[in-house]
Amino acid sequence: MLVLTTYETDTDILRAVEAGATGYLLKDTPRDQLVAGARAAARGESALSPSVAGRLVRQVRGERTERLTPRERQVLAGVARGLSNAAVGRELFIAEATVETHLLRAFAKLGVDDRTRAVTVAIERGILPAP
Repeated sequence: MLVLTTYETDTDILRAVEAGATGYLLKDTPRDQLVAGARAAARGESALSPSVAGRLVRQVRGERTERLTPRERQVLAGVARGLSNAAVGRELFIAEATVETHLLRAFAKLGVDDRTRAVTVAIERGILPAP
């Protein structure tokens, strides 16, 4: 299976590979590389965009190049205190939809899928203080 996408987050890449993808190419891949990648995937070989390959290597090594923004940390800190999205929004004077956007971006950067895991990983990495 070859994935052709615009999404380049660690979470998206890992999900695709875990689901059995042998290739992960970005839509802006030059045509000749796209054709070569499709042929490689058909042969069962790996076909990865260079930036995707780099992200996978960093992921396996446990390195993170993306850092949470100050606002993403503030939102995550509110979640860690048990606040709802609406309560975090009121506290930070932002819309609930904006809170959700910050959380989704933090999830992608942390390589997680939910609030609890985001807080746990943030504490483990020293992004948030331990309770």
